[in-house]
Amino acid sequence: MSTITVWFIRCAMIYFLLAILLGLQMSVAGPVYPWMPIHVHFNLLGWMSMMIYGVGYHILPRFSGKPLWSDKLSYWQLWLSNIGLIGMAAGWWVRTSTGESMVLLAFSVLEAISVVFFFLNMMLTIKPAPAPAKPAAPPAPAKK
Repeated sequence: MSTITVWFIRCAMIYFLLAILLGLQMSVAGPVYPWMPIHVHFNLLGWMSMMIYGVGYHILPRFSGKPLWSDKLSYWQLWLSNIGLIGMAAGWWVRTSTGESMVLLAFSVLEAISVVFFFLNMMLTIKPAPAPAKPAAPPAPAKK
């Protein structure tokens, strides 16, 4: 597996563990749980999306028979998606504590940019190959 694939899968597993730990805490904390948005985002953007990114970077270039369009863009995406998600978790905590949403918004924008990077990288990797050349017409029968 490529390095980017391994890192996305590792990050996914870490977020899965964090989401499970928050879920366990939530199960005993009672019906009002202020960290539920963090739990949800660790599950969906951390565990699920990071796993999809990792598997996508591994499988989609192979399915298309082409190399990944940009390794550099994939590394930018890895960094932005992790910074965005950790920042969003902090932003949810700030919003719950103070009502202020700017931290959450700023890191949500970073997360959205990382999704756009994945979209671009995959769309440019899996674009269809040109149609094969049409076979030449068989020669006309010779006239007698």
